[in-house]
Amino acid sequence: LGYGDVGAYGQKYIKTPHIDKLAKKGMKFTNFYAGSTVCAPSRAALMTGQHTGRTYIRGNGEVPLRPHDTTLPQLLKQRGYVNGMVGKWGLGLQGTSGAPEHKGWDFFTGHLHHVEGHYQQGDSIWKLVNGSSQKVAVPKETYLNELFTKEAIQFIQQNKTKPFFLYVSFTLPHAELVVPEKYMKLYQQNGNSHFEPETAHPSGRHYGPQQQPKAAYAAMVTSMDDYIGMIMDELKKSGLENNTIVIFASDNGTHAEGGRTKKDATETFQSSGPLKGIKRDLYEGGIRVPFIVQWPAQVKPNSTSHFAGAFWDVLPTLTDVNGLLHNSQGGISFLPTLLAKPQQPQHEYLYWEFSEGGFKQAVRQGYWKAIRFYNGTQPERTELYDLKNDIGEQVNLAAQNPEKVKAMEALMDKAHTPSENRLFQIK
Repeated sequence: LGYGDVGAYGQKYIKTPHIDKLAKKGMKFTNFYAGSTVCAPSRAALMTGQHTGRTYIRGNGEVPLRPHDTTLPQLLKQRGYVNGMVGKWGLGLQGTSGAPEHKGWDFFTGHLHHVEGHYQQGDSIWKLVNGSSQKVAVPKETYLNELFTKEAIQFIQQNKTKPFFLYVSFTLPHAELVVPEKYMKLYQQNGNSHFEPETAHPSGRHYGPQQQPKAAYAAMVTSMDDYIGMIMDELKKSGLENNTIVIFASDNGTHAEGGRTKKDATETFQSSGPLKGIKRDLYEGGIRVPFIVQWPAQVKPNSTSHFAGAFWDVLPTLTDVNGLLHNSQGGISFLPTLLAKPQQPQHEYLYWEFSEGGFKQAVRQGYWKAIRFYNGTQPERTELYDLKNDIGEQVNLAAQNPEKVKAMEALMDKAHTPSENRLFQIK
């Protein structure tokens, strides 16, 4: 889901009333970043409170969290929390040290393997059964995100008298672009897409066929918004809405796969908003995401924060709420921002690295942003941008500011620790 894919962040064509309501009733962050530009490392940063210069998982692939990688739900257990997860995990398969039962989860219905999350319908799902991950059959062609929503609601109903942490990890939007007909109809007239001309995605490819990829993408976002509305209704019905912290975010920028083109993303929907790039880029469009916190008991409604934060700040914030010590390396609590207190610490810098398609690093310090591209193991070039005056990263200022480039490269060197996993090493 891109920075510009929801109404609260400027989207004009896709309907997201429930997410927009979260922003109206809570705090919208304009400078918040995902853990990475693809799924697994982004979620690893969220769960461990470490950026990709420190985390074990720095890219996609079936790499499990290690026994000593402590997660947010493991920490919350110290305060008596019941921890539930629905949707995509992606941080450890069955029988590995990263399987949900080893990482603090008491309840789980979802995907363990990345590729399972590529498809919107299925005939089986993973569940925690007697404390271990087991594959369970579901009716054929079940829309799995509908199932995740029902399971999330059931978890709330069963645990409303206890402190709980619920991680709802939808695989929406994503290629494959398959979505229930009732949501497609919102973006069609007499069966024709609102976004003609459409170029069909054929069958026989990795992702299933779709005659109207643009309409389907919009429908997927709206379906997720609808599911969020159902979960929020359950919180309200259970009398929990006022003192429950609800965080909405995306794990990386918008995608161009499964029949969706980069032009669809950047021009038709302007899914990255004013930002440059999409998923797999370290430009802002790949990593800056919608981030909203609703907490009526504490957070001022319809407020906006320009705090520059990232996924690795969520763990220290939620442990701060609970008076717990945290193990984050580089993360800071933004609880003062949520409570409108003046003493909010600020990051010295924010850092990302990513190895797909050639190693690259990015660092943001204040409004300065630098991206260093590698050719093999050697740095090739560094680009420098002033995000205050150039949020779209259109003007590379590296040549005019050689000293600033050197300083930003030094921060990259400081933030990067060599990866213990050869998959993510500079090569």
